[in-house]
Amino acid sequence: MKIAKGVLVALTLGAVSFSALSAELLTKEAYNDHKDQYVKVGTITTSGEMSPSDAKAELSKKADELGGQFYVVTSADTENKIHGTADVYKKK
Repeated sequence: MKIAKGVLVALTLGAVSFSALSAELLTKEAYNDHKDQYVKVGTITTSGEMSPSDAKAELSKKADELGGQFYVVTSADTENKIHGTADVYKKK
């Protein structure tokens, strides 16, 4: 029983830690208000997603892979499936 509780606690803490490290969506307005605080680390895209939340999760994952802390969506299309492009930033 103690082992099962330990595993559950470890998984819960791991999930919380992972979500705390995920790149965050930053609005264009918020970026423009403080653009001197950020450095661009790349550009990412996603396509073929079925929902906005799937696209957001995919963009966040790709921003994480680039070492970014934030991403700003620069274009989006929802004609058939969702396609999005974003610039990735981290704080200076």
